[in-house]
Amino acid sequence: MRKLFPVLLLVFTLVSLRAQELNCTVTINSDQVSQTNQQIFKTLERSLSDFVNKNKWTNRVYKENERVNAQMFITITDYESDRFSGTIQIQSSRPVYNTSYESPVFNYKDNQLNFQYIEFQPLVFNENVFESNLVAVVAYYVYVILGLDADTFSLEGGTDFYRKAQSIVTQAQGSNYSGWTQTTDRSRFELVDNLLSNTYKEYRVAMYNYHRKGLDILADNNSTGKQIIAGTMNLFQTMINRRPNAFLIQTFFDAKSEEIQNIFSDGPKVDIVKLKETLNKIAPLYSSTWNEIKY
Repeated sequence: MRKLFPVLLLVFTLVSLRAQELNCTVTINSDQVSQTNQQIFKTLERSLSDFVNKNKWTNRVYKENERVNAQMFITITDYESDRFSGTIQIQSSRPVYNTSYESPVFNYKDNQLNFQYIEFQPLVFNENVFESNLVAVVAYYVYVILGLDADTFSLEGGTDFYRKAQSIVTQAQGSNYSGWTQTTDRSRFELVDNLLSNTYKEYRVAMYNYHRKGLDILADNNSTGKQIIAGTMNLFQTMINRRPNAFLIQTFFDAKSEEIQNIFSDGPKVDIVKLKETLNKIAPLYSSTWNEIKY
């Protein structure tokens, strides 16, 4: 028994070191579907949860406490035979150093979800072949989540993940499923293309500065952290000057607007007047939120 214990400990350690990348909750909502047998949706929910959380998506080593927290909410609006239509909303967050706070990183709703699925059908991701639109969409967003998370910890750290997502887009474009083409607004093509484009380079610099240089030092140096976070808004202003209505700007503030309001409504003061002017220029859709910043 004593000889067996070190072996078991080694196995446990190796399993822990090779923990999968995501800690993702998958929820299927079928309330809009007139379907008496709800079992297929429950089966799909379990299968997708296993698919996302138990697959090894990268060659990188993630410790258990490094897994990325995320949620996928799939709403089915139409179901007939083996064909499903609906939406998928993706949310992810990352921890802030020296706090128990999880900062929202991605909050995005894709309204173009269509797929075929038969109950108990295996969900298998093949990097080289497009076989299932459901698998392709979910795998695509897994890589986007991982890329955005990596960008918050190291400058342009998510590039490899975005390229994986872009490869999925390339394979899916000949599939006749919606959401993959260049001609559709707010498509999966546009999102990852913008993330990799030098035209929008300020977005990824801002993601790093905001989180790693700003949020992560707030607990130890609140004033400096706030100044750095406020400074990242100027990067977005530069990007907007080059490309007004940039898609990535909206994705950032869809996740961050309430957090920004809370950060600048408490603690040491910065130049709030100038900050609010900048915020209203780059994210006017959230003007009511910016008006709630109290100082």
